[in-house]
Amino acid sequence: MSQEVELDIRQLVVFDGAFGSGEAEQLRGAVAQDFSSFRTLRDSVADLEATGDLTPAQNVRLGVCLCLLGRLYRAVSILEQADGGALAQFYLARAHLARSDFAAARQCFQAAQQAGFPSDPCALGESEALRRGGDAAAALAVLDNLSGAVEQTAEYLAQRAATVAALGGNPSEVTALYERAVEIDRNHAGALFGLAVENDRYGNDERAMELYKRSVAQFPPHEGPLLNLGLLYEDRGQFAQAAQCYERMLDSRPNHAQAALFLKDAEASRDMYYDEDAQRKRDRIGQLLGIPVTDFELSVRSRNCLQKMGIMTLGDLARSTEQELLGSKNFGETSLIEIREMLLSKGLRLGQFASEKRAAELPYEPESLSADEQALLGRSISDLSLSVRARKCMIRLGISTIGELVRRTGDDLLECKNFGVTSLNEVREKLVVHALKLRGD
Repeated sequence: MSQEVELDIRQLVVFDGAFGSGEAEQLRGAVAQDFSSFRTLRDSVADLEATGDLTPAQNVRLGVCLCLLGRLYRAVSILEQADGGALAQFYLARAHLARSDFAAARQCFQAAQQAGFPSDPCALGESEALRRGGDAAAALAVLDNLSGAVEQTAEYLAQRAATVAALGGNPSEVTALYERAVEIDRNHAGALFGLAVENDRYGNDERAMELYKRSVAQFPPHEGPLLNLGLLYEDRGQFAQAAQCYERMLDSRPNHAQAALFLKDAEASRDMYYDEDAQRKRDRIGQLLGIPVTDFELSVRSRNCLQKMGIMTLGDLARSTEQELLGSKNFGETSLIEIREMLLSKGLRLGQFASEKRAAELPYEPESLSADEQALLGRSISDLSLSVRARKCMIRLGISTIGELVRRTGDDLLECKNFGVTSLNEVREKLVVHALKLRGD
């Protein structure tokens, strides 16, 4: 970005002069155009804070800028000390909304409108607060009461799409509303995010990624598209790009716990040493362990014993100990010697991979459960409302019901790509709500 634009940002933030919603939009647009100017905005805000005693008007300027930077708690504190005018109340509402304090956000949107802020943005903000607070029906009622030019704005269409989705409306209608919003404003972050989520939900990863990228290019960035884009990058093994998404989230919200944990996971995956020779060796061993024991000439006694024990491959044998084989009826020293020689011909030995033997799954006998327990375990895994990362792990593992999930151990889940301790703790917390836990917990 040019020095002239950088000076404009500093001029708007630090020096006295007119500052209203138009100037706030200029700041937002400047950073959206070139994110490198984020540092200029941040440094200018620090200079304004360092000036000491600020007038109520300066507190408005400072609070609005802090809100743009994502320093929400500080923004609320400053705006509450401001002049109580329309701009201060509107951005105080936006800060409360970003902090998920929906009741306070509604009150401030109403106060902003009473103080003279344009009514349509305030009504749209109140509708969003109602929807995100769990009252989608009331949110829709607010939207239905709006009329005129606002109905053709990207913000209105995006809010209506999100509300219809929250009410379980027709997905085609939701998508059409988001698409109309993007046609009106191709840079509307909320509409781009919503449309990306719809595509992500139906497996259109390429389209979803394109829309997420366009959404995060706006400023201030929404939390959702940055986190979801990071997860898509991780799914593709692009951990450096995923880390950049989480770092950008932390640039604007340094205390965002989920972004910090995701960043730690992405960096750990990015820094893992990949030994190609070791991987080729593991692949060869894997193929070897998959060879059926029926491919070898064994005595009838040995073959029958192995079949009764459920030992079907060389891998099954390498995970079994001599004591386990000798504990089987009719399996003696002669059969043991025969098995040893067969494994030795392939460079293997009994018990070589005994530590990898998986614990047997607990039997799942629906007839032994009450009707309520059967209903709970038969419910879809989607009823747990898991995060995108955890949900994708369930898909990869073929887990579609709660009953299938509780038959897995924590280690089973951790074996899934991109599923870490954070996601494991999330799953455990969701199960505790239903008085359930993973096998082995």
